[in-house]
Amino acid sequence: MLCDFRSGMSYEQATAYIDDTPRFTKKNTLENTRMVLERMGHPERRMKLIHVAGSNGKGSVCAYLSSILTTAGRQTGLFISPHLVEINERFQLNQQPVSNAVFLEAFEAVMKLVQELCRECPNSFAHPTFFELLFLMGIWIFDQSHMEYVVLETGLGGRFDATNVIEKPLVSVITSISLEHTEYLGDTYEQIAGEKAGIIKEGCPVVYDATRADVEAAILKKAAQMHAKPYAIRPDMYKILMNTQKTIDFSMDTGYYLPMNVCISSVAEYQIMNACEAVTAAHVLDIGLTEEDIHRGMERMHWQGRMETILPGVILDGAHNDSGVEEFVKTARKFQKDTKVTILFSCVKEKDYEGMIRTICSNITFDSVVVTEVDSDRRVPAEELGQIFRRYTDQMVTEISSIQEAFDVALERKDEGILFCVGSLYLVGSLKMIIRSREYA
Repeated sequence: MLCDFRSGMSYEQATAYIDDTPRFTKKNTLENTRMVLERMGHPERRMKLIHVAGSNGKGSVCAYLSSILTTAGRQTGLFISPHLVEINERFQLNQQPVSNAVFLEAFEAVMKLVQELCRECPNSFAHPTFFELLFLMGIWIFDQSHMEYVVLETGLGGRFDATNVIEKPLVSVITSISLEHTEYLGDTYEQIAGEKAGIIKEGCPVVYDATRADVEAAILKKAAQMHAKPYAIRPDMYKILMNTQKTIDFSMDTGYYLPMNVCISSVAEYQIMNACEAVTAAHVLDIGLTEEDIHRGMERMHWQGRMETILPGVILDGAHNDSGVEEFVKTARKFQKDTKVTILFSCVKEKDYEGMIRTICSNITFDSVVVTEVDSDRRVPAEELGQIFRRYTDQMVTEISSIQEAFDVALERKDEGILFCVGSLYLVGSLKMIIRSREYA
């Protein structure tokens, strides 16, 4: 399958080839990924790895850790998913996405090995899936760029995720768990936590969100099996000192290390738990990071699409599941007291979009909502989303299938108030592309 790679492809041809590989399908075994890594000479074994899984917040934790390490002068690679605008965003060297040239070099190098294995081992090797291929490219990039530390975000799940071929991370982190991808991971919090906990390795410490008892039980069970020291992070371990429309100052006292005050550039309170997990993981690394390193790294972290102010009064939030929307409304409620709120919403069909809409309508006093549909075969028609909104609100609902037209209408409705664009990372990515094209027009 798809072993028709041709050397000398352009960047556009390479990205098209990757996009044509399956995304949401049966994964290959981890041994399949190991076969390619073996041909590379197992470069991942030479790296100091930090492995992060979870349903919500894992990208933020990865970004915080990358920022801390880079700010402290450590050569740091970051592998994340999904990307919002350019696929290169998935591979970052000292917090900068790789160039098209580096991306293409990695694609060529990995695909030559894939082609060899397809030819030599047709019965035991399968072409990598979309995510597996990108992960292998990431490892090649970090090795060739001589990254000392690499922060890896899992894709879907943990136990069978392609990133789980790594053998001995310095620390594993498991962020908050929600009922997501239940067709793959199980239909209870405990089952999903068990899948995520599959990244815990023998003797390697794990930092985790201990908000839910059933999630904690699953993580602690796996940690005990793997003789991994657990570091629980709970909401009662922090206290908000100041919350403005740009930053949050809070104190944290986990009991594992000395108390400290932290400032993050975010308006979203849900980022505090992510920040606490990242700070604790930075301490657990035990690599000589100073409190000043941590402070500067946390303050400088900027994460796209998570309560991100992209234009005056326009905030993007990639809340794309029930838990993410619940956290979104907690933050949005702070704005509705003082200003008019407009919402631009879209979603993909695998999500519980009716539950997300119900949560929004039950918790936010908005003036109007514009619904649109993402440019994907996973789209939900704008008309369907509009009908659901009308079940839960008497406010104005407008359906516009074109994201660009929907955004323009929502901007006009916003007037002097706030526009929240929420419901899908695909929506966030499309809006960032629209705004970027207008900036450079």
